Amino acid sequence: MPQFDVTIAGELNLDLILYGLPQELPPERELLAERMMLTLGSSSAIVAHNLAALGRKVGFISRIGDDSLGQIAVEGLAAGNVDVSKVRRLEGATKTGLTVILQREKLRNILTYPGTIFDLTLEDLDFDYLTSSGHFHLSSFYLQRGLTKHVGELFRKLKATGLTISLDTNDDPEDQWEGDVLDVLRYVDVFLPNARETKRIAGTDDFESALARLADRVPLLVVKMGEEGALAVRGQERFTSPAVKVRFVDPVGAGDSFDAGFLSQYVRGADLPTCLLWGNLAGALSTTMPGGTEAFRDREHREAFLREHRPA
Repeated sequence: MPQFDVTIAGELNLDLILYGLPQELPPERELLAERMMLTLGSSSAIVAHNLAALGRKVGFISRIGDDSLGQIAVEGLAAGNVDVSKVRRLEGATKTGLTVILQREKLRNILTYPGTIFDLTLEDLDFDYLTSSGHFHLSSFYLQRGLTKHVGELFRKLKATGLTISLDTNDDPEDQWEGDVLDVLRYVDVFLPNARETKRIAGTDDFESALARLADRVPLLVVKMGEEGALAVRGQERFTSPAVKVRFVDPVGAGDSFDAGFLSQYVRGADLPTCLLWGNLAGALSTTMPGGTEAFRDREHREAFLREHRPA
């Protein structure tokens, strides 16, 4: 039997979220936040943590700096029952990454110091460890600058061992959407962009055209659409699933949590409507507490939410 249900290689850092900010942020002013949250961040770590909270065995490979933020991050992931034995702590000037999120009522700014996020390389990946599972997931394609040129090679080798693969590119900070992502899709079983990413990667502002272009390249395209829920395209089939309505605190990590919910069922062989339902449940659950993992970390809150919103 495989050691893990899912293995993940990617970034590990913290999110500092500031709430209650002015709508405008003029320069040279001391502006006040009403409250803050320092929590486990990064798309890869949020997916890993929340997959484990939903009962899957998860192995994780990453780099962190030799600093207190890295220690807090790795301890938070380990507390969520993710295996962190392959997380490398490196000495030197480069520190663990940090994302600062300026959250307002209708918009937010996301500022990231990449730090060791850029430094994870193919040489850091223990291939035997990654293949001691049935599925491999990669997030933040455009942030994995030490890996980006080698993702196709990595995926090809993983596929040759029988693993299924999922990919969520997340945003491109340069807004160029290059890096051969279309080429690596040949190895991907489940592609998990949001609506904006779908159009940017496909190179068209027409959503239906973008769906068609990407669905031709992957067996299963799953698009996250926020308050409109999610849709999936598999060959000539199309499935939709409505969003779960909740009173949300913030949207941080909702897309990554959707990935965790979807994959928690996908690796069990569940049908596509069930996978979409769990994606939407997990995405909605994430928004009910600050950050991307706090609602999953609180077991009582998590289980009560699922009892209330999961269909009988």
